[in-house]
Amino acid sequence: MHYTLKVKLVHKDAKLPFRANPGDAGLDLYSVEEKVIKPGEAALVRTGIILELPEGTEAQVRPRSGLALKHAVTVLNSPGTIDEGYRGEIQVILINHGKEEFRVEKQMRIAQIIVAPVPKVEVMEITELTESDRGRGGFGSSGIN
Repeated sequence: MHYTLKVKLVHKDAKLPFRANPGDAGLDLYSVEEKVIKPGEAALVRTGIILELPEGTEAQVRPRSGLALKHAVTVLNSPGTIDEGYRGEIQVILINHGKEEFRVEKQMRIAQIIVAPVPKVEVMEITELTESDRGRGGFGSSGIN
């Protein structure tokens, strides 16, 4: 499936989301500001872009694995959802789980977005559910290994 993601740059330092490699699922998001995030704290980081998502899609904001591994910095509400109709600036909530301050630099890749289809779902109230093999088995119900 092919989609067109329309992007408006609303800051002089903004960059278009970019796919680093042809087969990558995510498009990198870039910071337009410098910010220091202290250990244990979260910060809202601006990207300077506004998206117009294709009809029937959402964008999911996800962490970058390199920031998580090297600095223990991740997206706090991962995955964050950007709804199709949202037309505000995309901002990313980063949290520093590390022991050192983390410095966000301008033009730094801070997160990635995945554009995904969203099925139209009709909600129907019922009084009985069909049985399943799993039933009510929840956390840990399939074993530890």
